[in-house]
Amino acid sequence: MPPIQVFSSQDYGAENQNWAISQADNDFIYVANNKGLLEYNGASWQLYNSPNDGILRSVRVVGDKIFSGGYMDFGYWLKDDFGGFQYTSLAENKNFSIKEDEDFWGIIDVEGYVIFQSFDRIYIYNTTDLSFDIIESDERINKVFKVGQSIYFQKMDVGVFEIRNGKANVIISSEAIKGKELVNIYDFDNGLLLQTKEHGFYTFQNNSVNRWSTEIDDLLSNISIYSSISLREGGFILGTIANGIIQLDKNGKQLLKIDQSYGLSNNTILSLLEDNFGNIWLGLDNGINVVNLNSPFKVYTDKQGVLGTVYAAAQTHDFLYLGTNQGLFYKPINTNVKFKFIEGTKGQVWSLSFLKGTLFCGHDKGTFVINNFVAQKVSSEIGTWAVKEIVGRPNLLIQGNYKGLFILEKLNNTWQFRNKIEGFNISSRYFEFIDLNELFVSHEHKGVYKIKIDKDYQKIIDYKKMSINEGIKSSIVNYNDEILYSSREGVFKFKNNSFKKDTVLSKLLSGDKYVSGKLIYDKKGDKLWGFSNNEIIYVEPGKLSSKPKVNVIAISSEVRKSKPAFENILLLRDNNYLIGTTEGYLIMDLNKIAHQPLEIHLNNIKYGALPNELQPLNLVNEAMLKNKFNNLKFNYSIANYEKLLSSKYKYRLKGIYNDWSDWSRNSEVFFKNLPHGDYTFEAKAMSGGILSDKVLSYSFNIEKPWYIKPLAIVLYVGFGLFLMYLLHFFNKRHYKKQQQKLLEKKERELKLDQLENQRQLIQFKNKNLQLDIENKNRELGMATMNLVKRNELLNNIKTELSKSNSVNDIKKVVKLINSSLNNTGDWKLFEEAFNNVDKDFMKKIKSKHPAITPNDLRLCAYLRLNLSSKEIAPLLNISHKSVEVKRYRLRKKIGLDHDQSLSNYIIEL
Repeated sequence: MPPIQVFSSQDYGAENQNWAISQADNDFIYVANNKGLLEYNGASWQLYNSPNDGILRSVRVVGDKIFSGGYMDFGYWLKDDFGGFQYTSLAENKNFSIKEDEDFWGIIDVEGYVIFQSFDRIYIYNTTDLSFDIIESDERINKVFKVGQSIYFQKMDVGVFEIRNGKANVIISSEAIKGKELVNIYDFDNGLLLQTKEHGFYTFQNNSVNRWSTEIDDLLSNISIYSSISLREGGFILGTIANGIIQLDKNGKQLLKIDQSYGLSNNTILSLLEDNFGNIWLGLDNGINVVNLNSPFKVYTDKQGVLGTVYAAAQTHDFLYLGTNQGLFYKPINTNVKFKFIEGTKGQVWSLSFLKGTLFCGHDKGTFVINNFVAQKVSSEIGTWAVKEIVGRPNLLIQGNYKGLFILEKLNNTWQFRNKIEGFNISSRYFEFIDLNELFVSHEHKGVYKIKIDKDYQKIIDYKKMSINEGIKSSIVNYNDEILYSSREGVFKFKNNSFKKDTVLSKLLSGDKYVSGKLIYDKKGDKLWGFSNNEIIYVEPGKLSSKPKVNVIAISSEVRKSKPAFENILLLRDNNYLIGTTEGYLIMDLNKIAHQPLEIHLNNIKYGALPNELQPLNLVNEAMLKNKFNNLKFNYSIANYEKLLSSKYKYRLKGIYNDWSDWSRNSEVFFKNLPHGDYTFEAKAMSGGILSDKVLSYSFNIEKPWYIKPLAIVLYVGFGLFLMYLLHFFNKRHYKKQQQKLLEKKERELKLDQLENQRQLIQFKNKNLQLDIENKNRELGMATMNLVKRNELLNNIKTELSKSNSVNDIKKVVKLINSSLNNTGDWKLFEEAFNNVDKDFMKKIKSKHPAITPNDLRLCAYLRLNLSSKEIAPLLNISHKSVEVKRYRLRKKIGLDHDQSLSNYIIEL
């Protein structure tokens, strides 16, 4: 089954009726559908709304114009310099008017004319003088047909007409076709071949209509055909109302029937187109599909899950065998019958090997010999990975199993298990002979072992692990008498007793490209196969030199859907290979792998000041963009419509990113916030491993920002000079002010120094005064103490004299002492000294207590000096008791409470 590309619901055409399809010279596809005009550039769809948002029924590309017709309007679209389309209506011609509810279902171009067909009229548009001729019809016109340079159409119940010299002429009467509705008309053996809607094919030759019999006449009589096309290489594609498409060869033999069960989105085929690459485009009642009819790949998908994942394949003279994770299946070669299961093989089939005329099946349960569709177990050792020949031992085979290596032997023309090779129990999925008794065994988790076996293949004499890193999904293979080991680190050749890296193959199969290290040598086709993430690689001998040729097929692991590390490939015939997948298999025809480069197209450029506010940019002329419009998005593509052969792109932006990017499937690149300068955007594409035939190039300039333009620089210089003048002026003014401030500061400092000196002088004077006060306090204290001591002495003398016998003499002495004791001069001297120390006390207490007498002041002065009553009594020349009486009276005058201390009051005053 050819690959079918289905456009998903996110594409504009996927949920609408698609009435007509056409292709432009640049290989872009245009579709007329319920939304408007669709353009497909090989990477993305673009919708252009039809006039008045009406439905388009027809489309036809003629030169650089895309003519379309729809409800109450027809005209053409012309691409502008921005990659979009401008529409011009031709129905606004003043010489005619469109009929009410008129719909235009067909467009044909011939000899400088474009013909628009509705159910009621045919409009003939002269593209040279822009004039119109109209063919009216009272009967319904179903379709208009082009055969060579002739134009035909059918009027129901009238007949088939040919347009000659702008006039309609009947060539087939209604009686001749008996009311059959025509779907298409083809050139056929000097006559015409008529495709009817429900009655098959008829020929028109020598003015006679006859049935053209095919092997599917019964099928055609039971289905309804809506659209059909003839293929350039011969044959037909019929689009049905409810049964998908049918492919016929030029003799009417059915080649292919595809409906929804085989992958179509819908079974109603409204329009058909064979593009320039042989792909068949289907405009469906609900979507758009592309059938890669000439694809180098054919796809068999096991939709019911009967087969499972294909691990191995083999072909005999009569049968094709598939070994899967569900068992072994077979079918006769060159037939379309379904695969049948071979009884007794349920489980995982790891390998199929056709050796010495016998097909061996390596199975999870052991080893089977397959005779047509019968399986016979010859070894019960579980897990047979592979079975291989031993050179020079025609009756022996070696097999690798889960638990080491085993020998099969042919006795009495029957293969049977002979022995286990003792001494090595490691799983041996991959093994290759170095010579008769030495071989390598590769284990992805344990590494590569070099093993030496005895001559009878009974036991291991010696084995050692090689100094090369083990790798997940690694393998080992013998290719042209060279041992190759492949892992994520690369491909290594065994040479001079060690593994050396092969730089050519390693570049293709290692690192980010690595998906599996499995290498497969196809001896029959003399090719070495490898599988990378995005490609299939095969190496074959050079045709003119001894250097091998490396070929790349750009089909990704996601598309081919092979089981990593279990890839398998089988040569069927003449460069046709079967590749097992997780859903069935692919058949690849190397003869059809395209080697013709495709042209890369620049579809549109958008630019703007903000990434989310972009507008189209002129594609024709070199752009000069203002500096703020420095966000640019480039959209480019190649018209590759192969589903399985992917397109990849790389780009660079000379002027900032001068190195090419990595290959990517993304056909769009967005540059944000580009600096000013001159740029050249370049892009190239690769399809099916073939580079595009030219490099896409577009130059543009982003202006300098205004602030670095010449005028701005002149202004900057002038402003700088002015600024320098201002700086000089203000600096001079500043330094002058600073000088004045320094002078003022010095003056302030001098004044402060003077004030400090005055302060220090005052402090010195205060210190001297304090010393004077202290001296006077000492003097006052000394004077007080002297008075106390003198009066005490005089009192003592007075007391002693009173005790004397001579009264007269004593009285004189006592009188003298009393006069000394009552001497007011001592008090005046004390009062003067006291005022010098505490000069404000006397005034303060007098002002506060005016009733105080001079004697009370004397008592207050002594209390101020904190003298006790005992010390005060001699000074007042009275007794201690009298002092207490005086204190009591003084308290009364002052008005002190009973609990208040007189001494404290006087001291604190």
